[in-house]
Amino acid sequence: MAGSHTTSPRRGEVLAVLRAADAPLGVTETAERVGVHPNTVRFHLDALVDEGAVERRTQQPSGRGRPRTVYTPRPGMDRGGTRGYQLLARMLLSRLAGTGSEGRSAAMETGRAWGRFLVEQPEPYRRPTPEDAAARLVALLDDLGFAPDTEGGTPPARIRLRHCPFLELAEEHGQLVCPLHLALMQGALDELRAPLTATGLEPFAEPGACLAHLAPAPQQTAERHP
Repeated sequence: MAGSHTTSPRRGEVLAVLRAADAPLGVTETAERVGVHPNTVRFHLDALVDEGAVERRTQQPSGRGRPRTVYTPRPGMDRGGTRGYQLLARMLLSRLAGTGSEGRSAAMETGRAWGRFLVEQPEPYRRPTPEDAAARLVALLDDLGFAPDTEGGTPPARIRLRHCPFLELAEEHGQLVCPLHLALMQGALDELRAPLTATGLEPFAEPGACLAHLAPAPQQTAERHP
């Protein structure tokens, strides 16, 4: 939830008061400076602590008395505000696209590596059936936001991807993003030692979906890991 204080003007005001203070503040001091009830400030301070924007400390008294709880902003850059991850992705993809076939090969290598990393592993010494491998692949695609539907029997011959979590990037740099998606599926199935593989991906094959094709894996691929 880091950065969510930007959606709460009052929470942002509490954080600004803490940043402007010369020393850590308690609930009452913060409430006085913001001009609201201490219980309201305590609620926002707890949320800011949960977000990682503020630290809660116990301050020992200089003389007799009970320790008191004070709050101070965490050091470092403000973690609020907007992010530009899509712009960063476009910048990196545009650079990769400029390398031609090398860029496509790098994208597919990356997809295979992440497919192997992300897929749910089977139990040791257990080779999945085609049905189990397809189910694990569909579960991975679902987790990634592709909204997959299977069709064509059991195991499925095709997976319809009804949503693309990288749609704008795929529209602009489909020559990299779509092969990466295909390689991700291939890497996942290879890691599972599955008896099937992803043979192709048709981008926007239908008005509302892309279509991935599955087929039995070559014998040497299915038995690569003894």
